[in-house]
Amino acid sequence: MKIFLVEDSPPVRERLEAMLAPLAGALVVGHADGAEAAVRAILAEQPDIVVLDLKLAQGSGFDVLRALRDAGSRAEVYMLSNFATPAYRSAAERLGARGFFDKSQEFERLREVLAARAAE
Repeated sequence: MKIFLVEDSPPVRERLEAMLAPLAGALVVGHADGAEAAVRAILAEQPDIVVLDLKLAQGSGFDVLRALRDAGSRAEVYMLSNFATPAYRSAAERLGARGFFDKSQEFERLREVLAARAAE
């Protein structure tokens, strides 16, 4: 299972990589910190999973979701954000995100979901 990380905070990105490394069959294949760079890399790499932050160095996670949807990407997108309001969760779902996790309260839940996905 190829995973691409879109996160503008190096410490959070490193924490994600460390959390995902033990998952059987999971491999982080790249990362980006801005929307345009993320879309280009995701379309080139074609990962199975994208872990996507909402607030990015340039653009937003919603920009990435729209671009991936418009390009017909088959990657499953899971958002991870400090801004886990009901409105943002609904918007992410409408744009095609498979899940939306709060960084401060659901960080480990993301790992559980991806572990279950890797076991499929």
